[in-house]
Amino acid sequence: MIATPDHWHVPIGIEAAKAGKHFSIEKPLSISIASGRALCDAVARHKVVTRTDSEFRSLKPFWRACELVRNGRIGKLHTIRTGVPVDTLAIPPQPDMPVPEELNYEMWLGPAPYAPYTEKRVHNRHDLKSRPNWMRISDYANGMIANWGTHLNDIAQWANNTDRTGPVEVEGTGEFTKGLWNTVLHFEVRYRYRNGVQLICKSERPYIRFEGSEGWIEVEYPNKLTAEPASVLESKIEAGETSFANTLEDKADFIQAVKNKTESLEPVEVGHRTVSISQLGLIAINLGYKLNWDPDRERFVNDNAANAMLTVPERDWRKNYGG
Repeated sequence: MIATPDHWHVPIGIEAAKAGKHFSIEKPLSISIASGRALCDAVARHKVVTRTDSEFRSLKPFWRACELVRNGRIGKLHTIRTGVPVDTLAIPPQPDMPVPEELNYEMWLGPAPYAPYTEKRVHNRHDLKSRPNWMRISDYANGMIANWGTHLNDIAQWANNTDRTGPVEVEGTGEFTKGLWNTVLHFEVRYRYRNGVQLICKSERPYIRFEGSEGWIEVEYPNKLTAEPASVLESKIEAGETSFANTLEDKADFIQAVKNKTESLEPVEVGHRTVSISQLGLIAINLGYKLNWDPDRERFVNDNAANAMLTVPERDWRKNYGG
């Protein structure tokens, strides 16, 4: 089980694959599209079983909404709307501090660029309940657009049957926090898929809404399921239709896949394509114009500036982890 800060996910996952070890890995899978692809390639090369550790596919309101959409109960799907909570906190630059004796700070930094220790960069010391500070710093995470976005956008891609590919267009606007915490705060990103479906992801509240030619279905986290017409929710799934009623809880799904030597419901390829949605949005927000994306090649079309943002600076963690 890989449950480190996000910037460590890919290096540990690649080493696990090389060692022939099956693994479940926390979402968001990576902090850049290029590193996520490197992890998927390593897993494919070494043929290990993987599971992206996100529980939303196991929550009945979400899988129920997906099977209704996939089976055409709201007609032809044309728009998906996802929302994530707003993380309103911001702090100014912080003073350097002595590294606590219990923390191997060089190892904690690992592949991330060097930065002096201050408590608000890592965790509040001896505090296991508050949100980790590193989730708000772009060297270690992509912020709420990915932290919550990977939950809701995974469901969007699952319902749209695009969870192993991606959109072809993306544009967005957003506001970043200033100071030590520097991830995106308020944002709205619009995506278009080859099948014509539009995905709109914004900072608001945690929900997903599917809009079709004959109605809509919405799930507000954790379990509020509504629809128009309301009778859609009473629809039975018939023999031969897509059913997700036997979906296992995420960790049970992983264990079953390992035992049966089969693919899990959410292997790293799916987790990578999910977090790519957030990462594409961040690139579009930073550049400020509409981008054309080739999901097969995982490259922007004729845009060197955008393609340069598919990677992030990394150190050689093998030399710098400090033992």
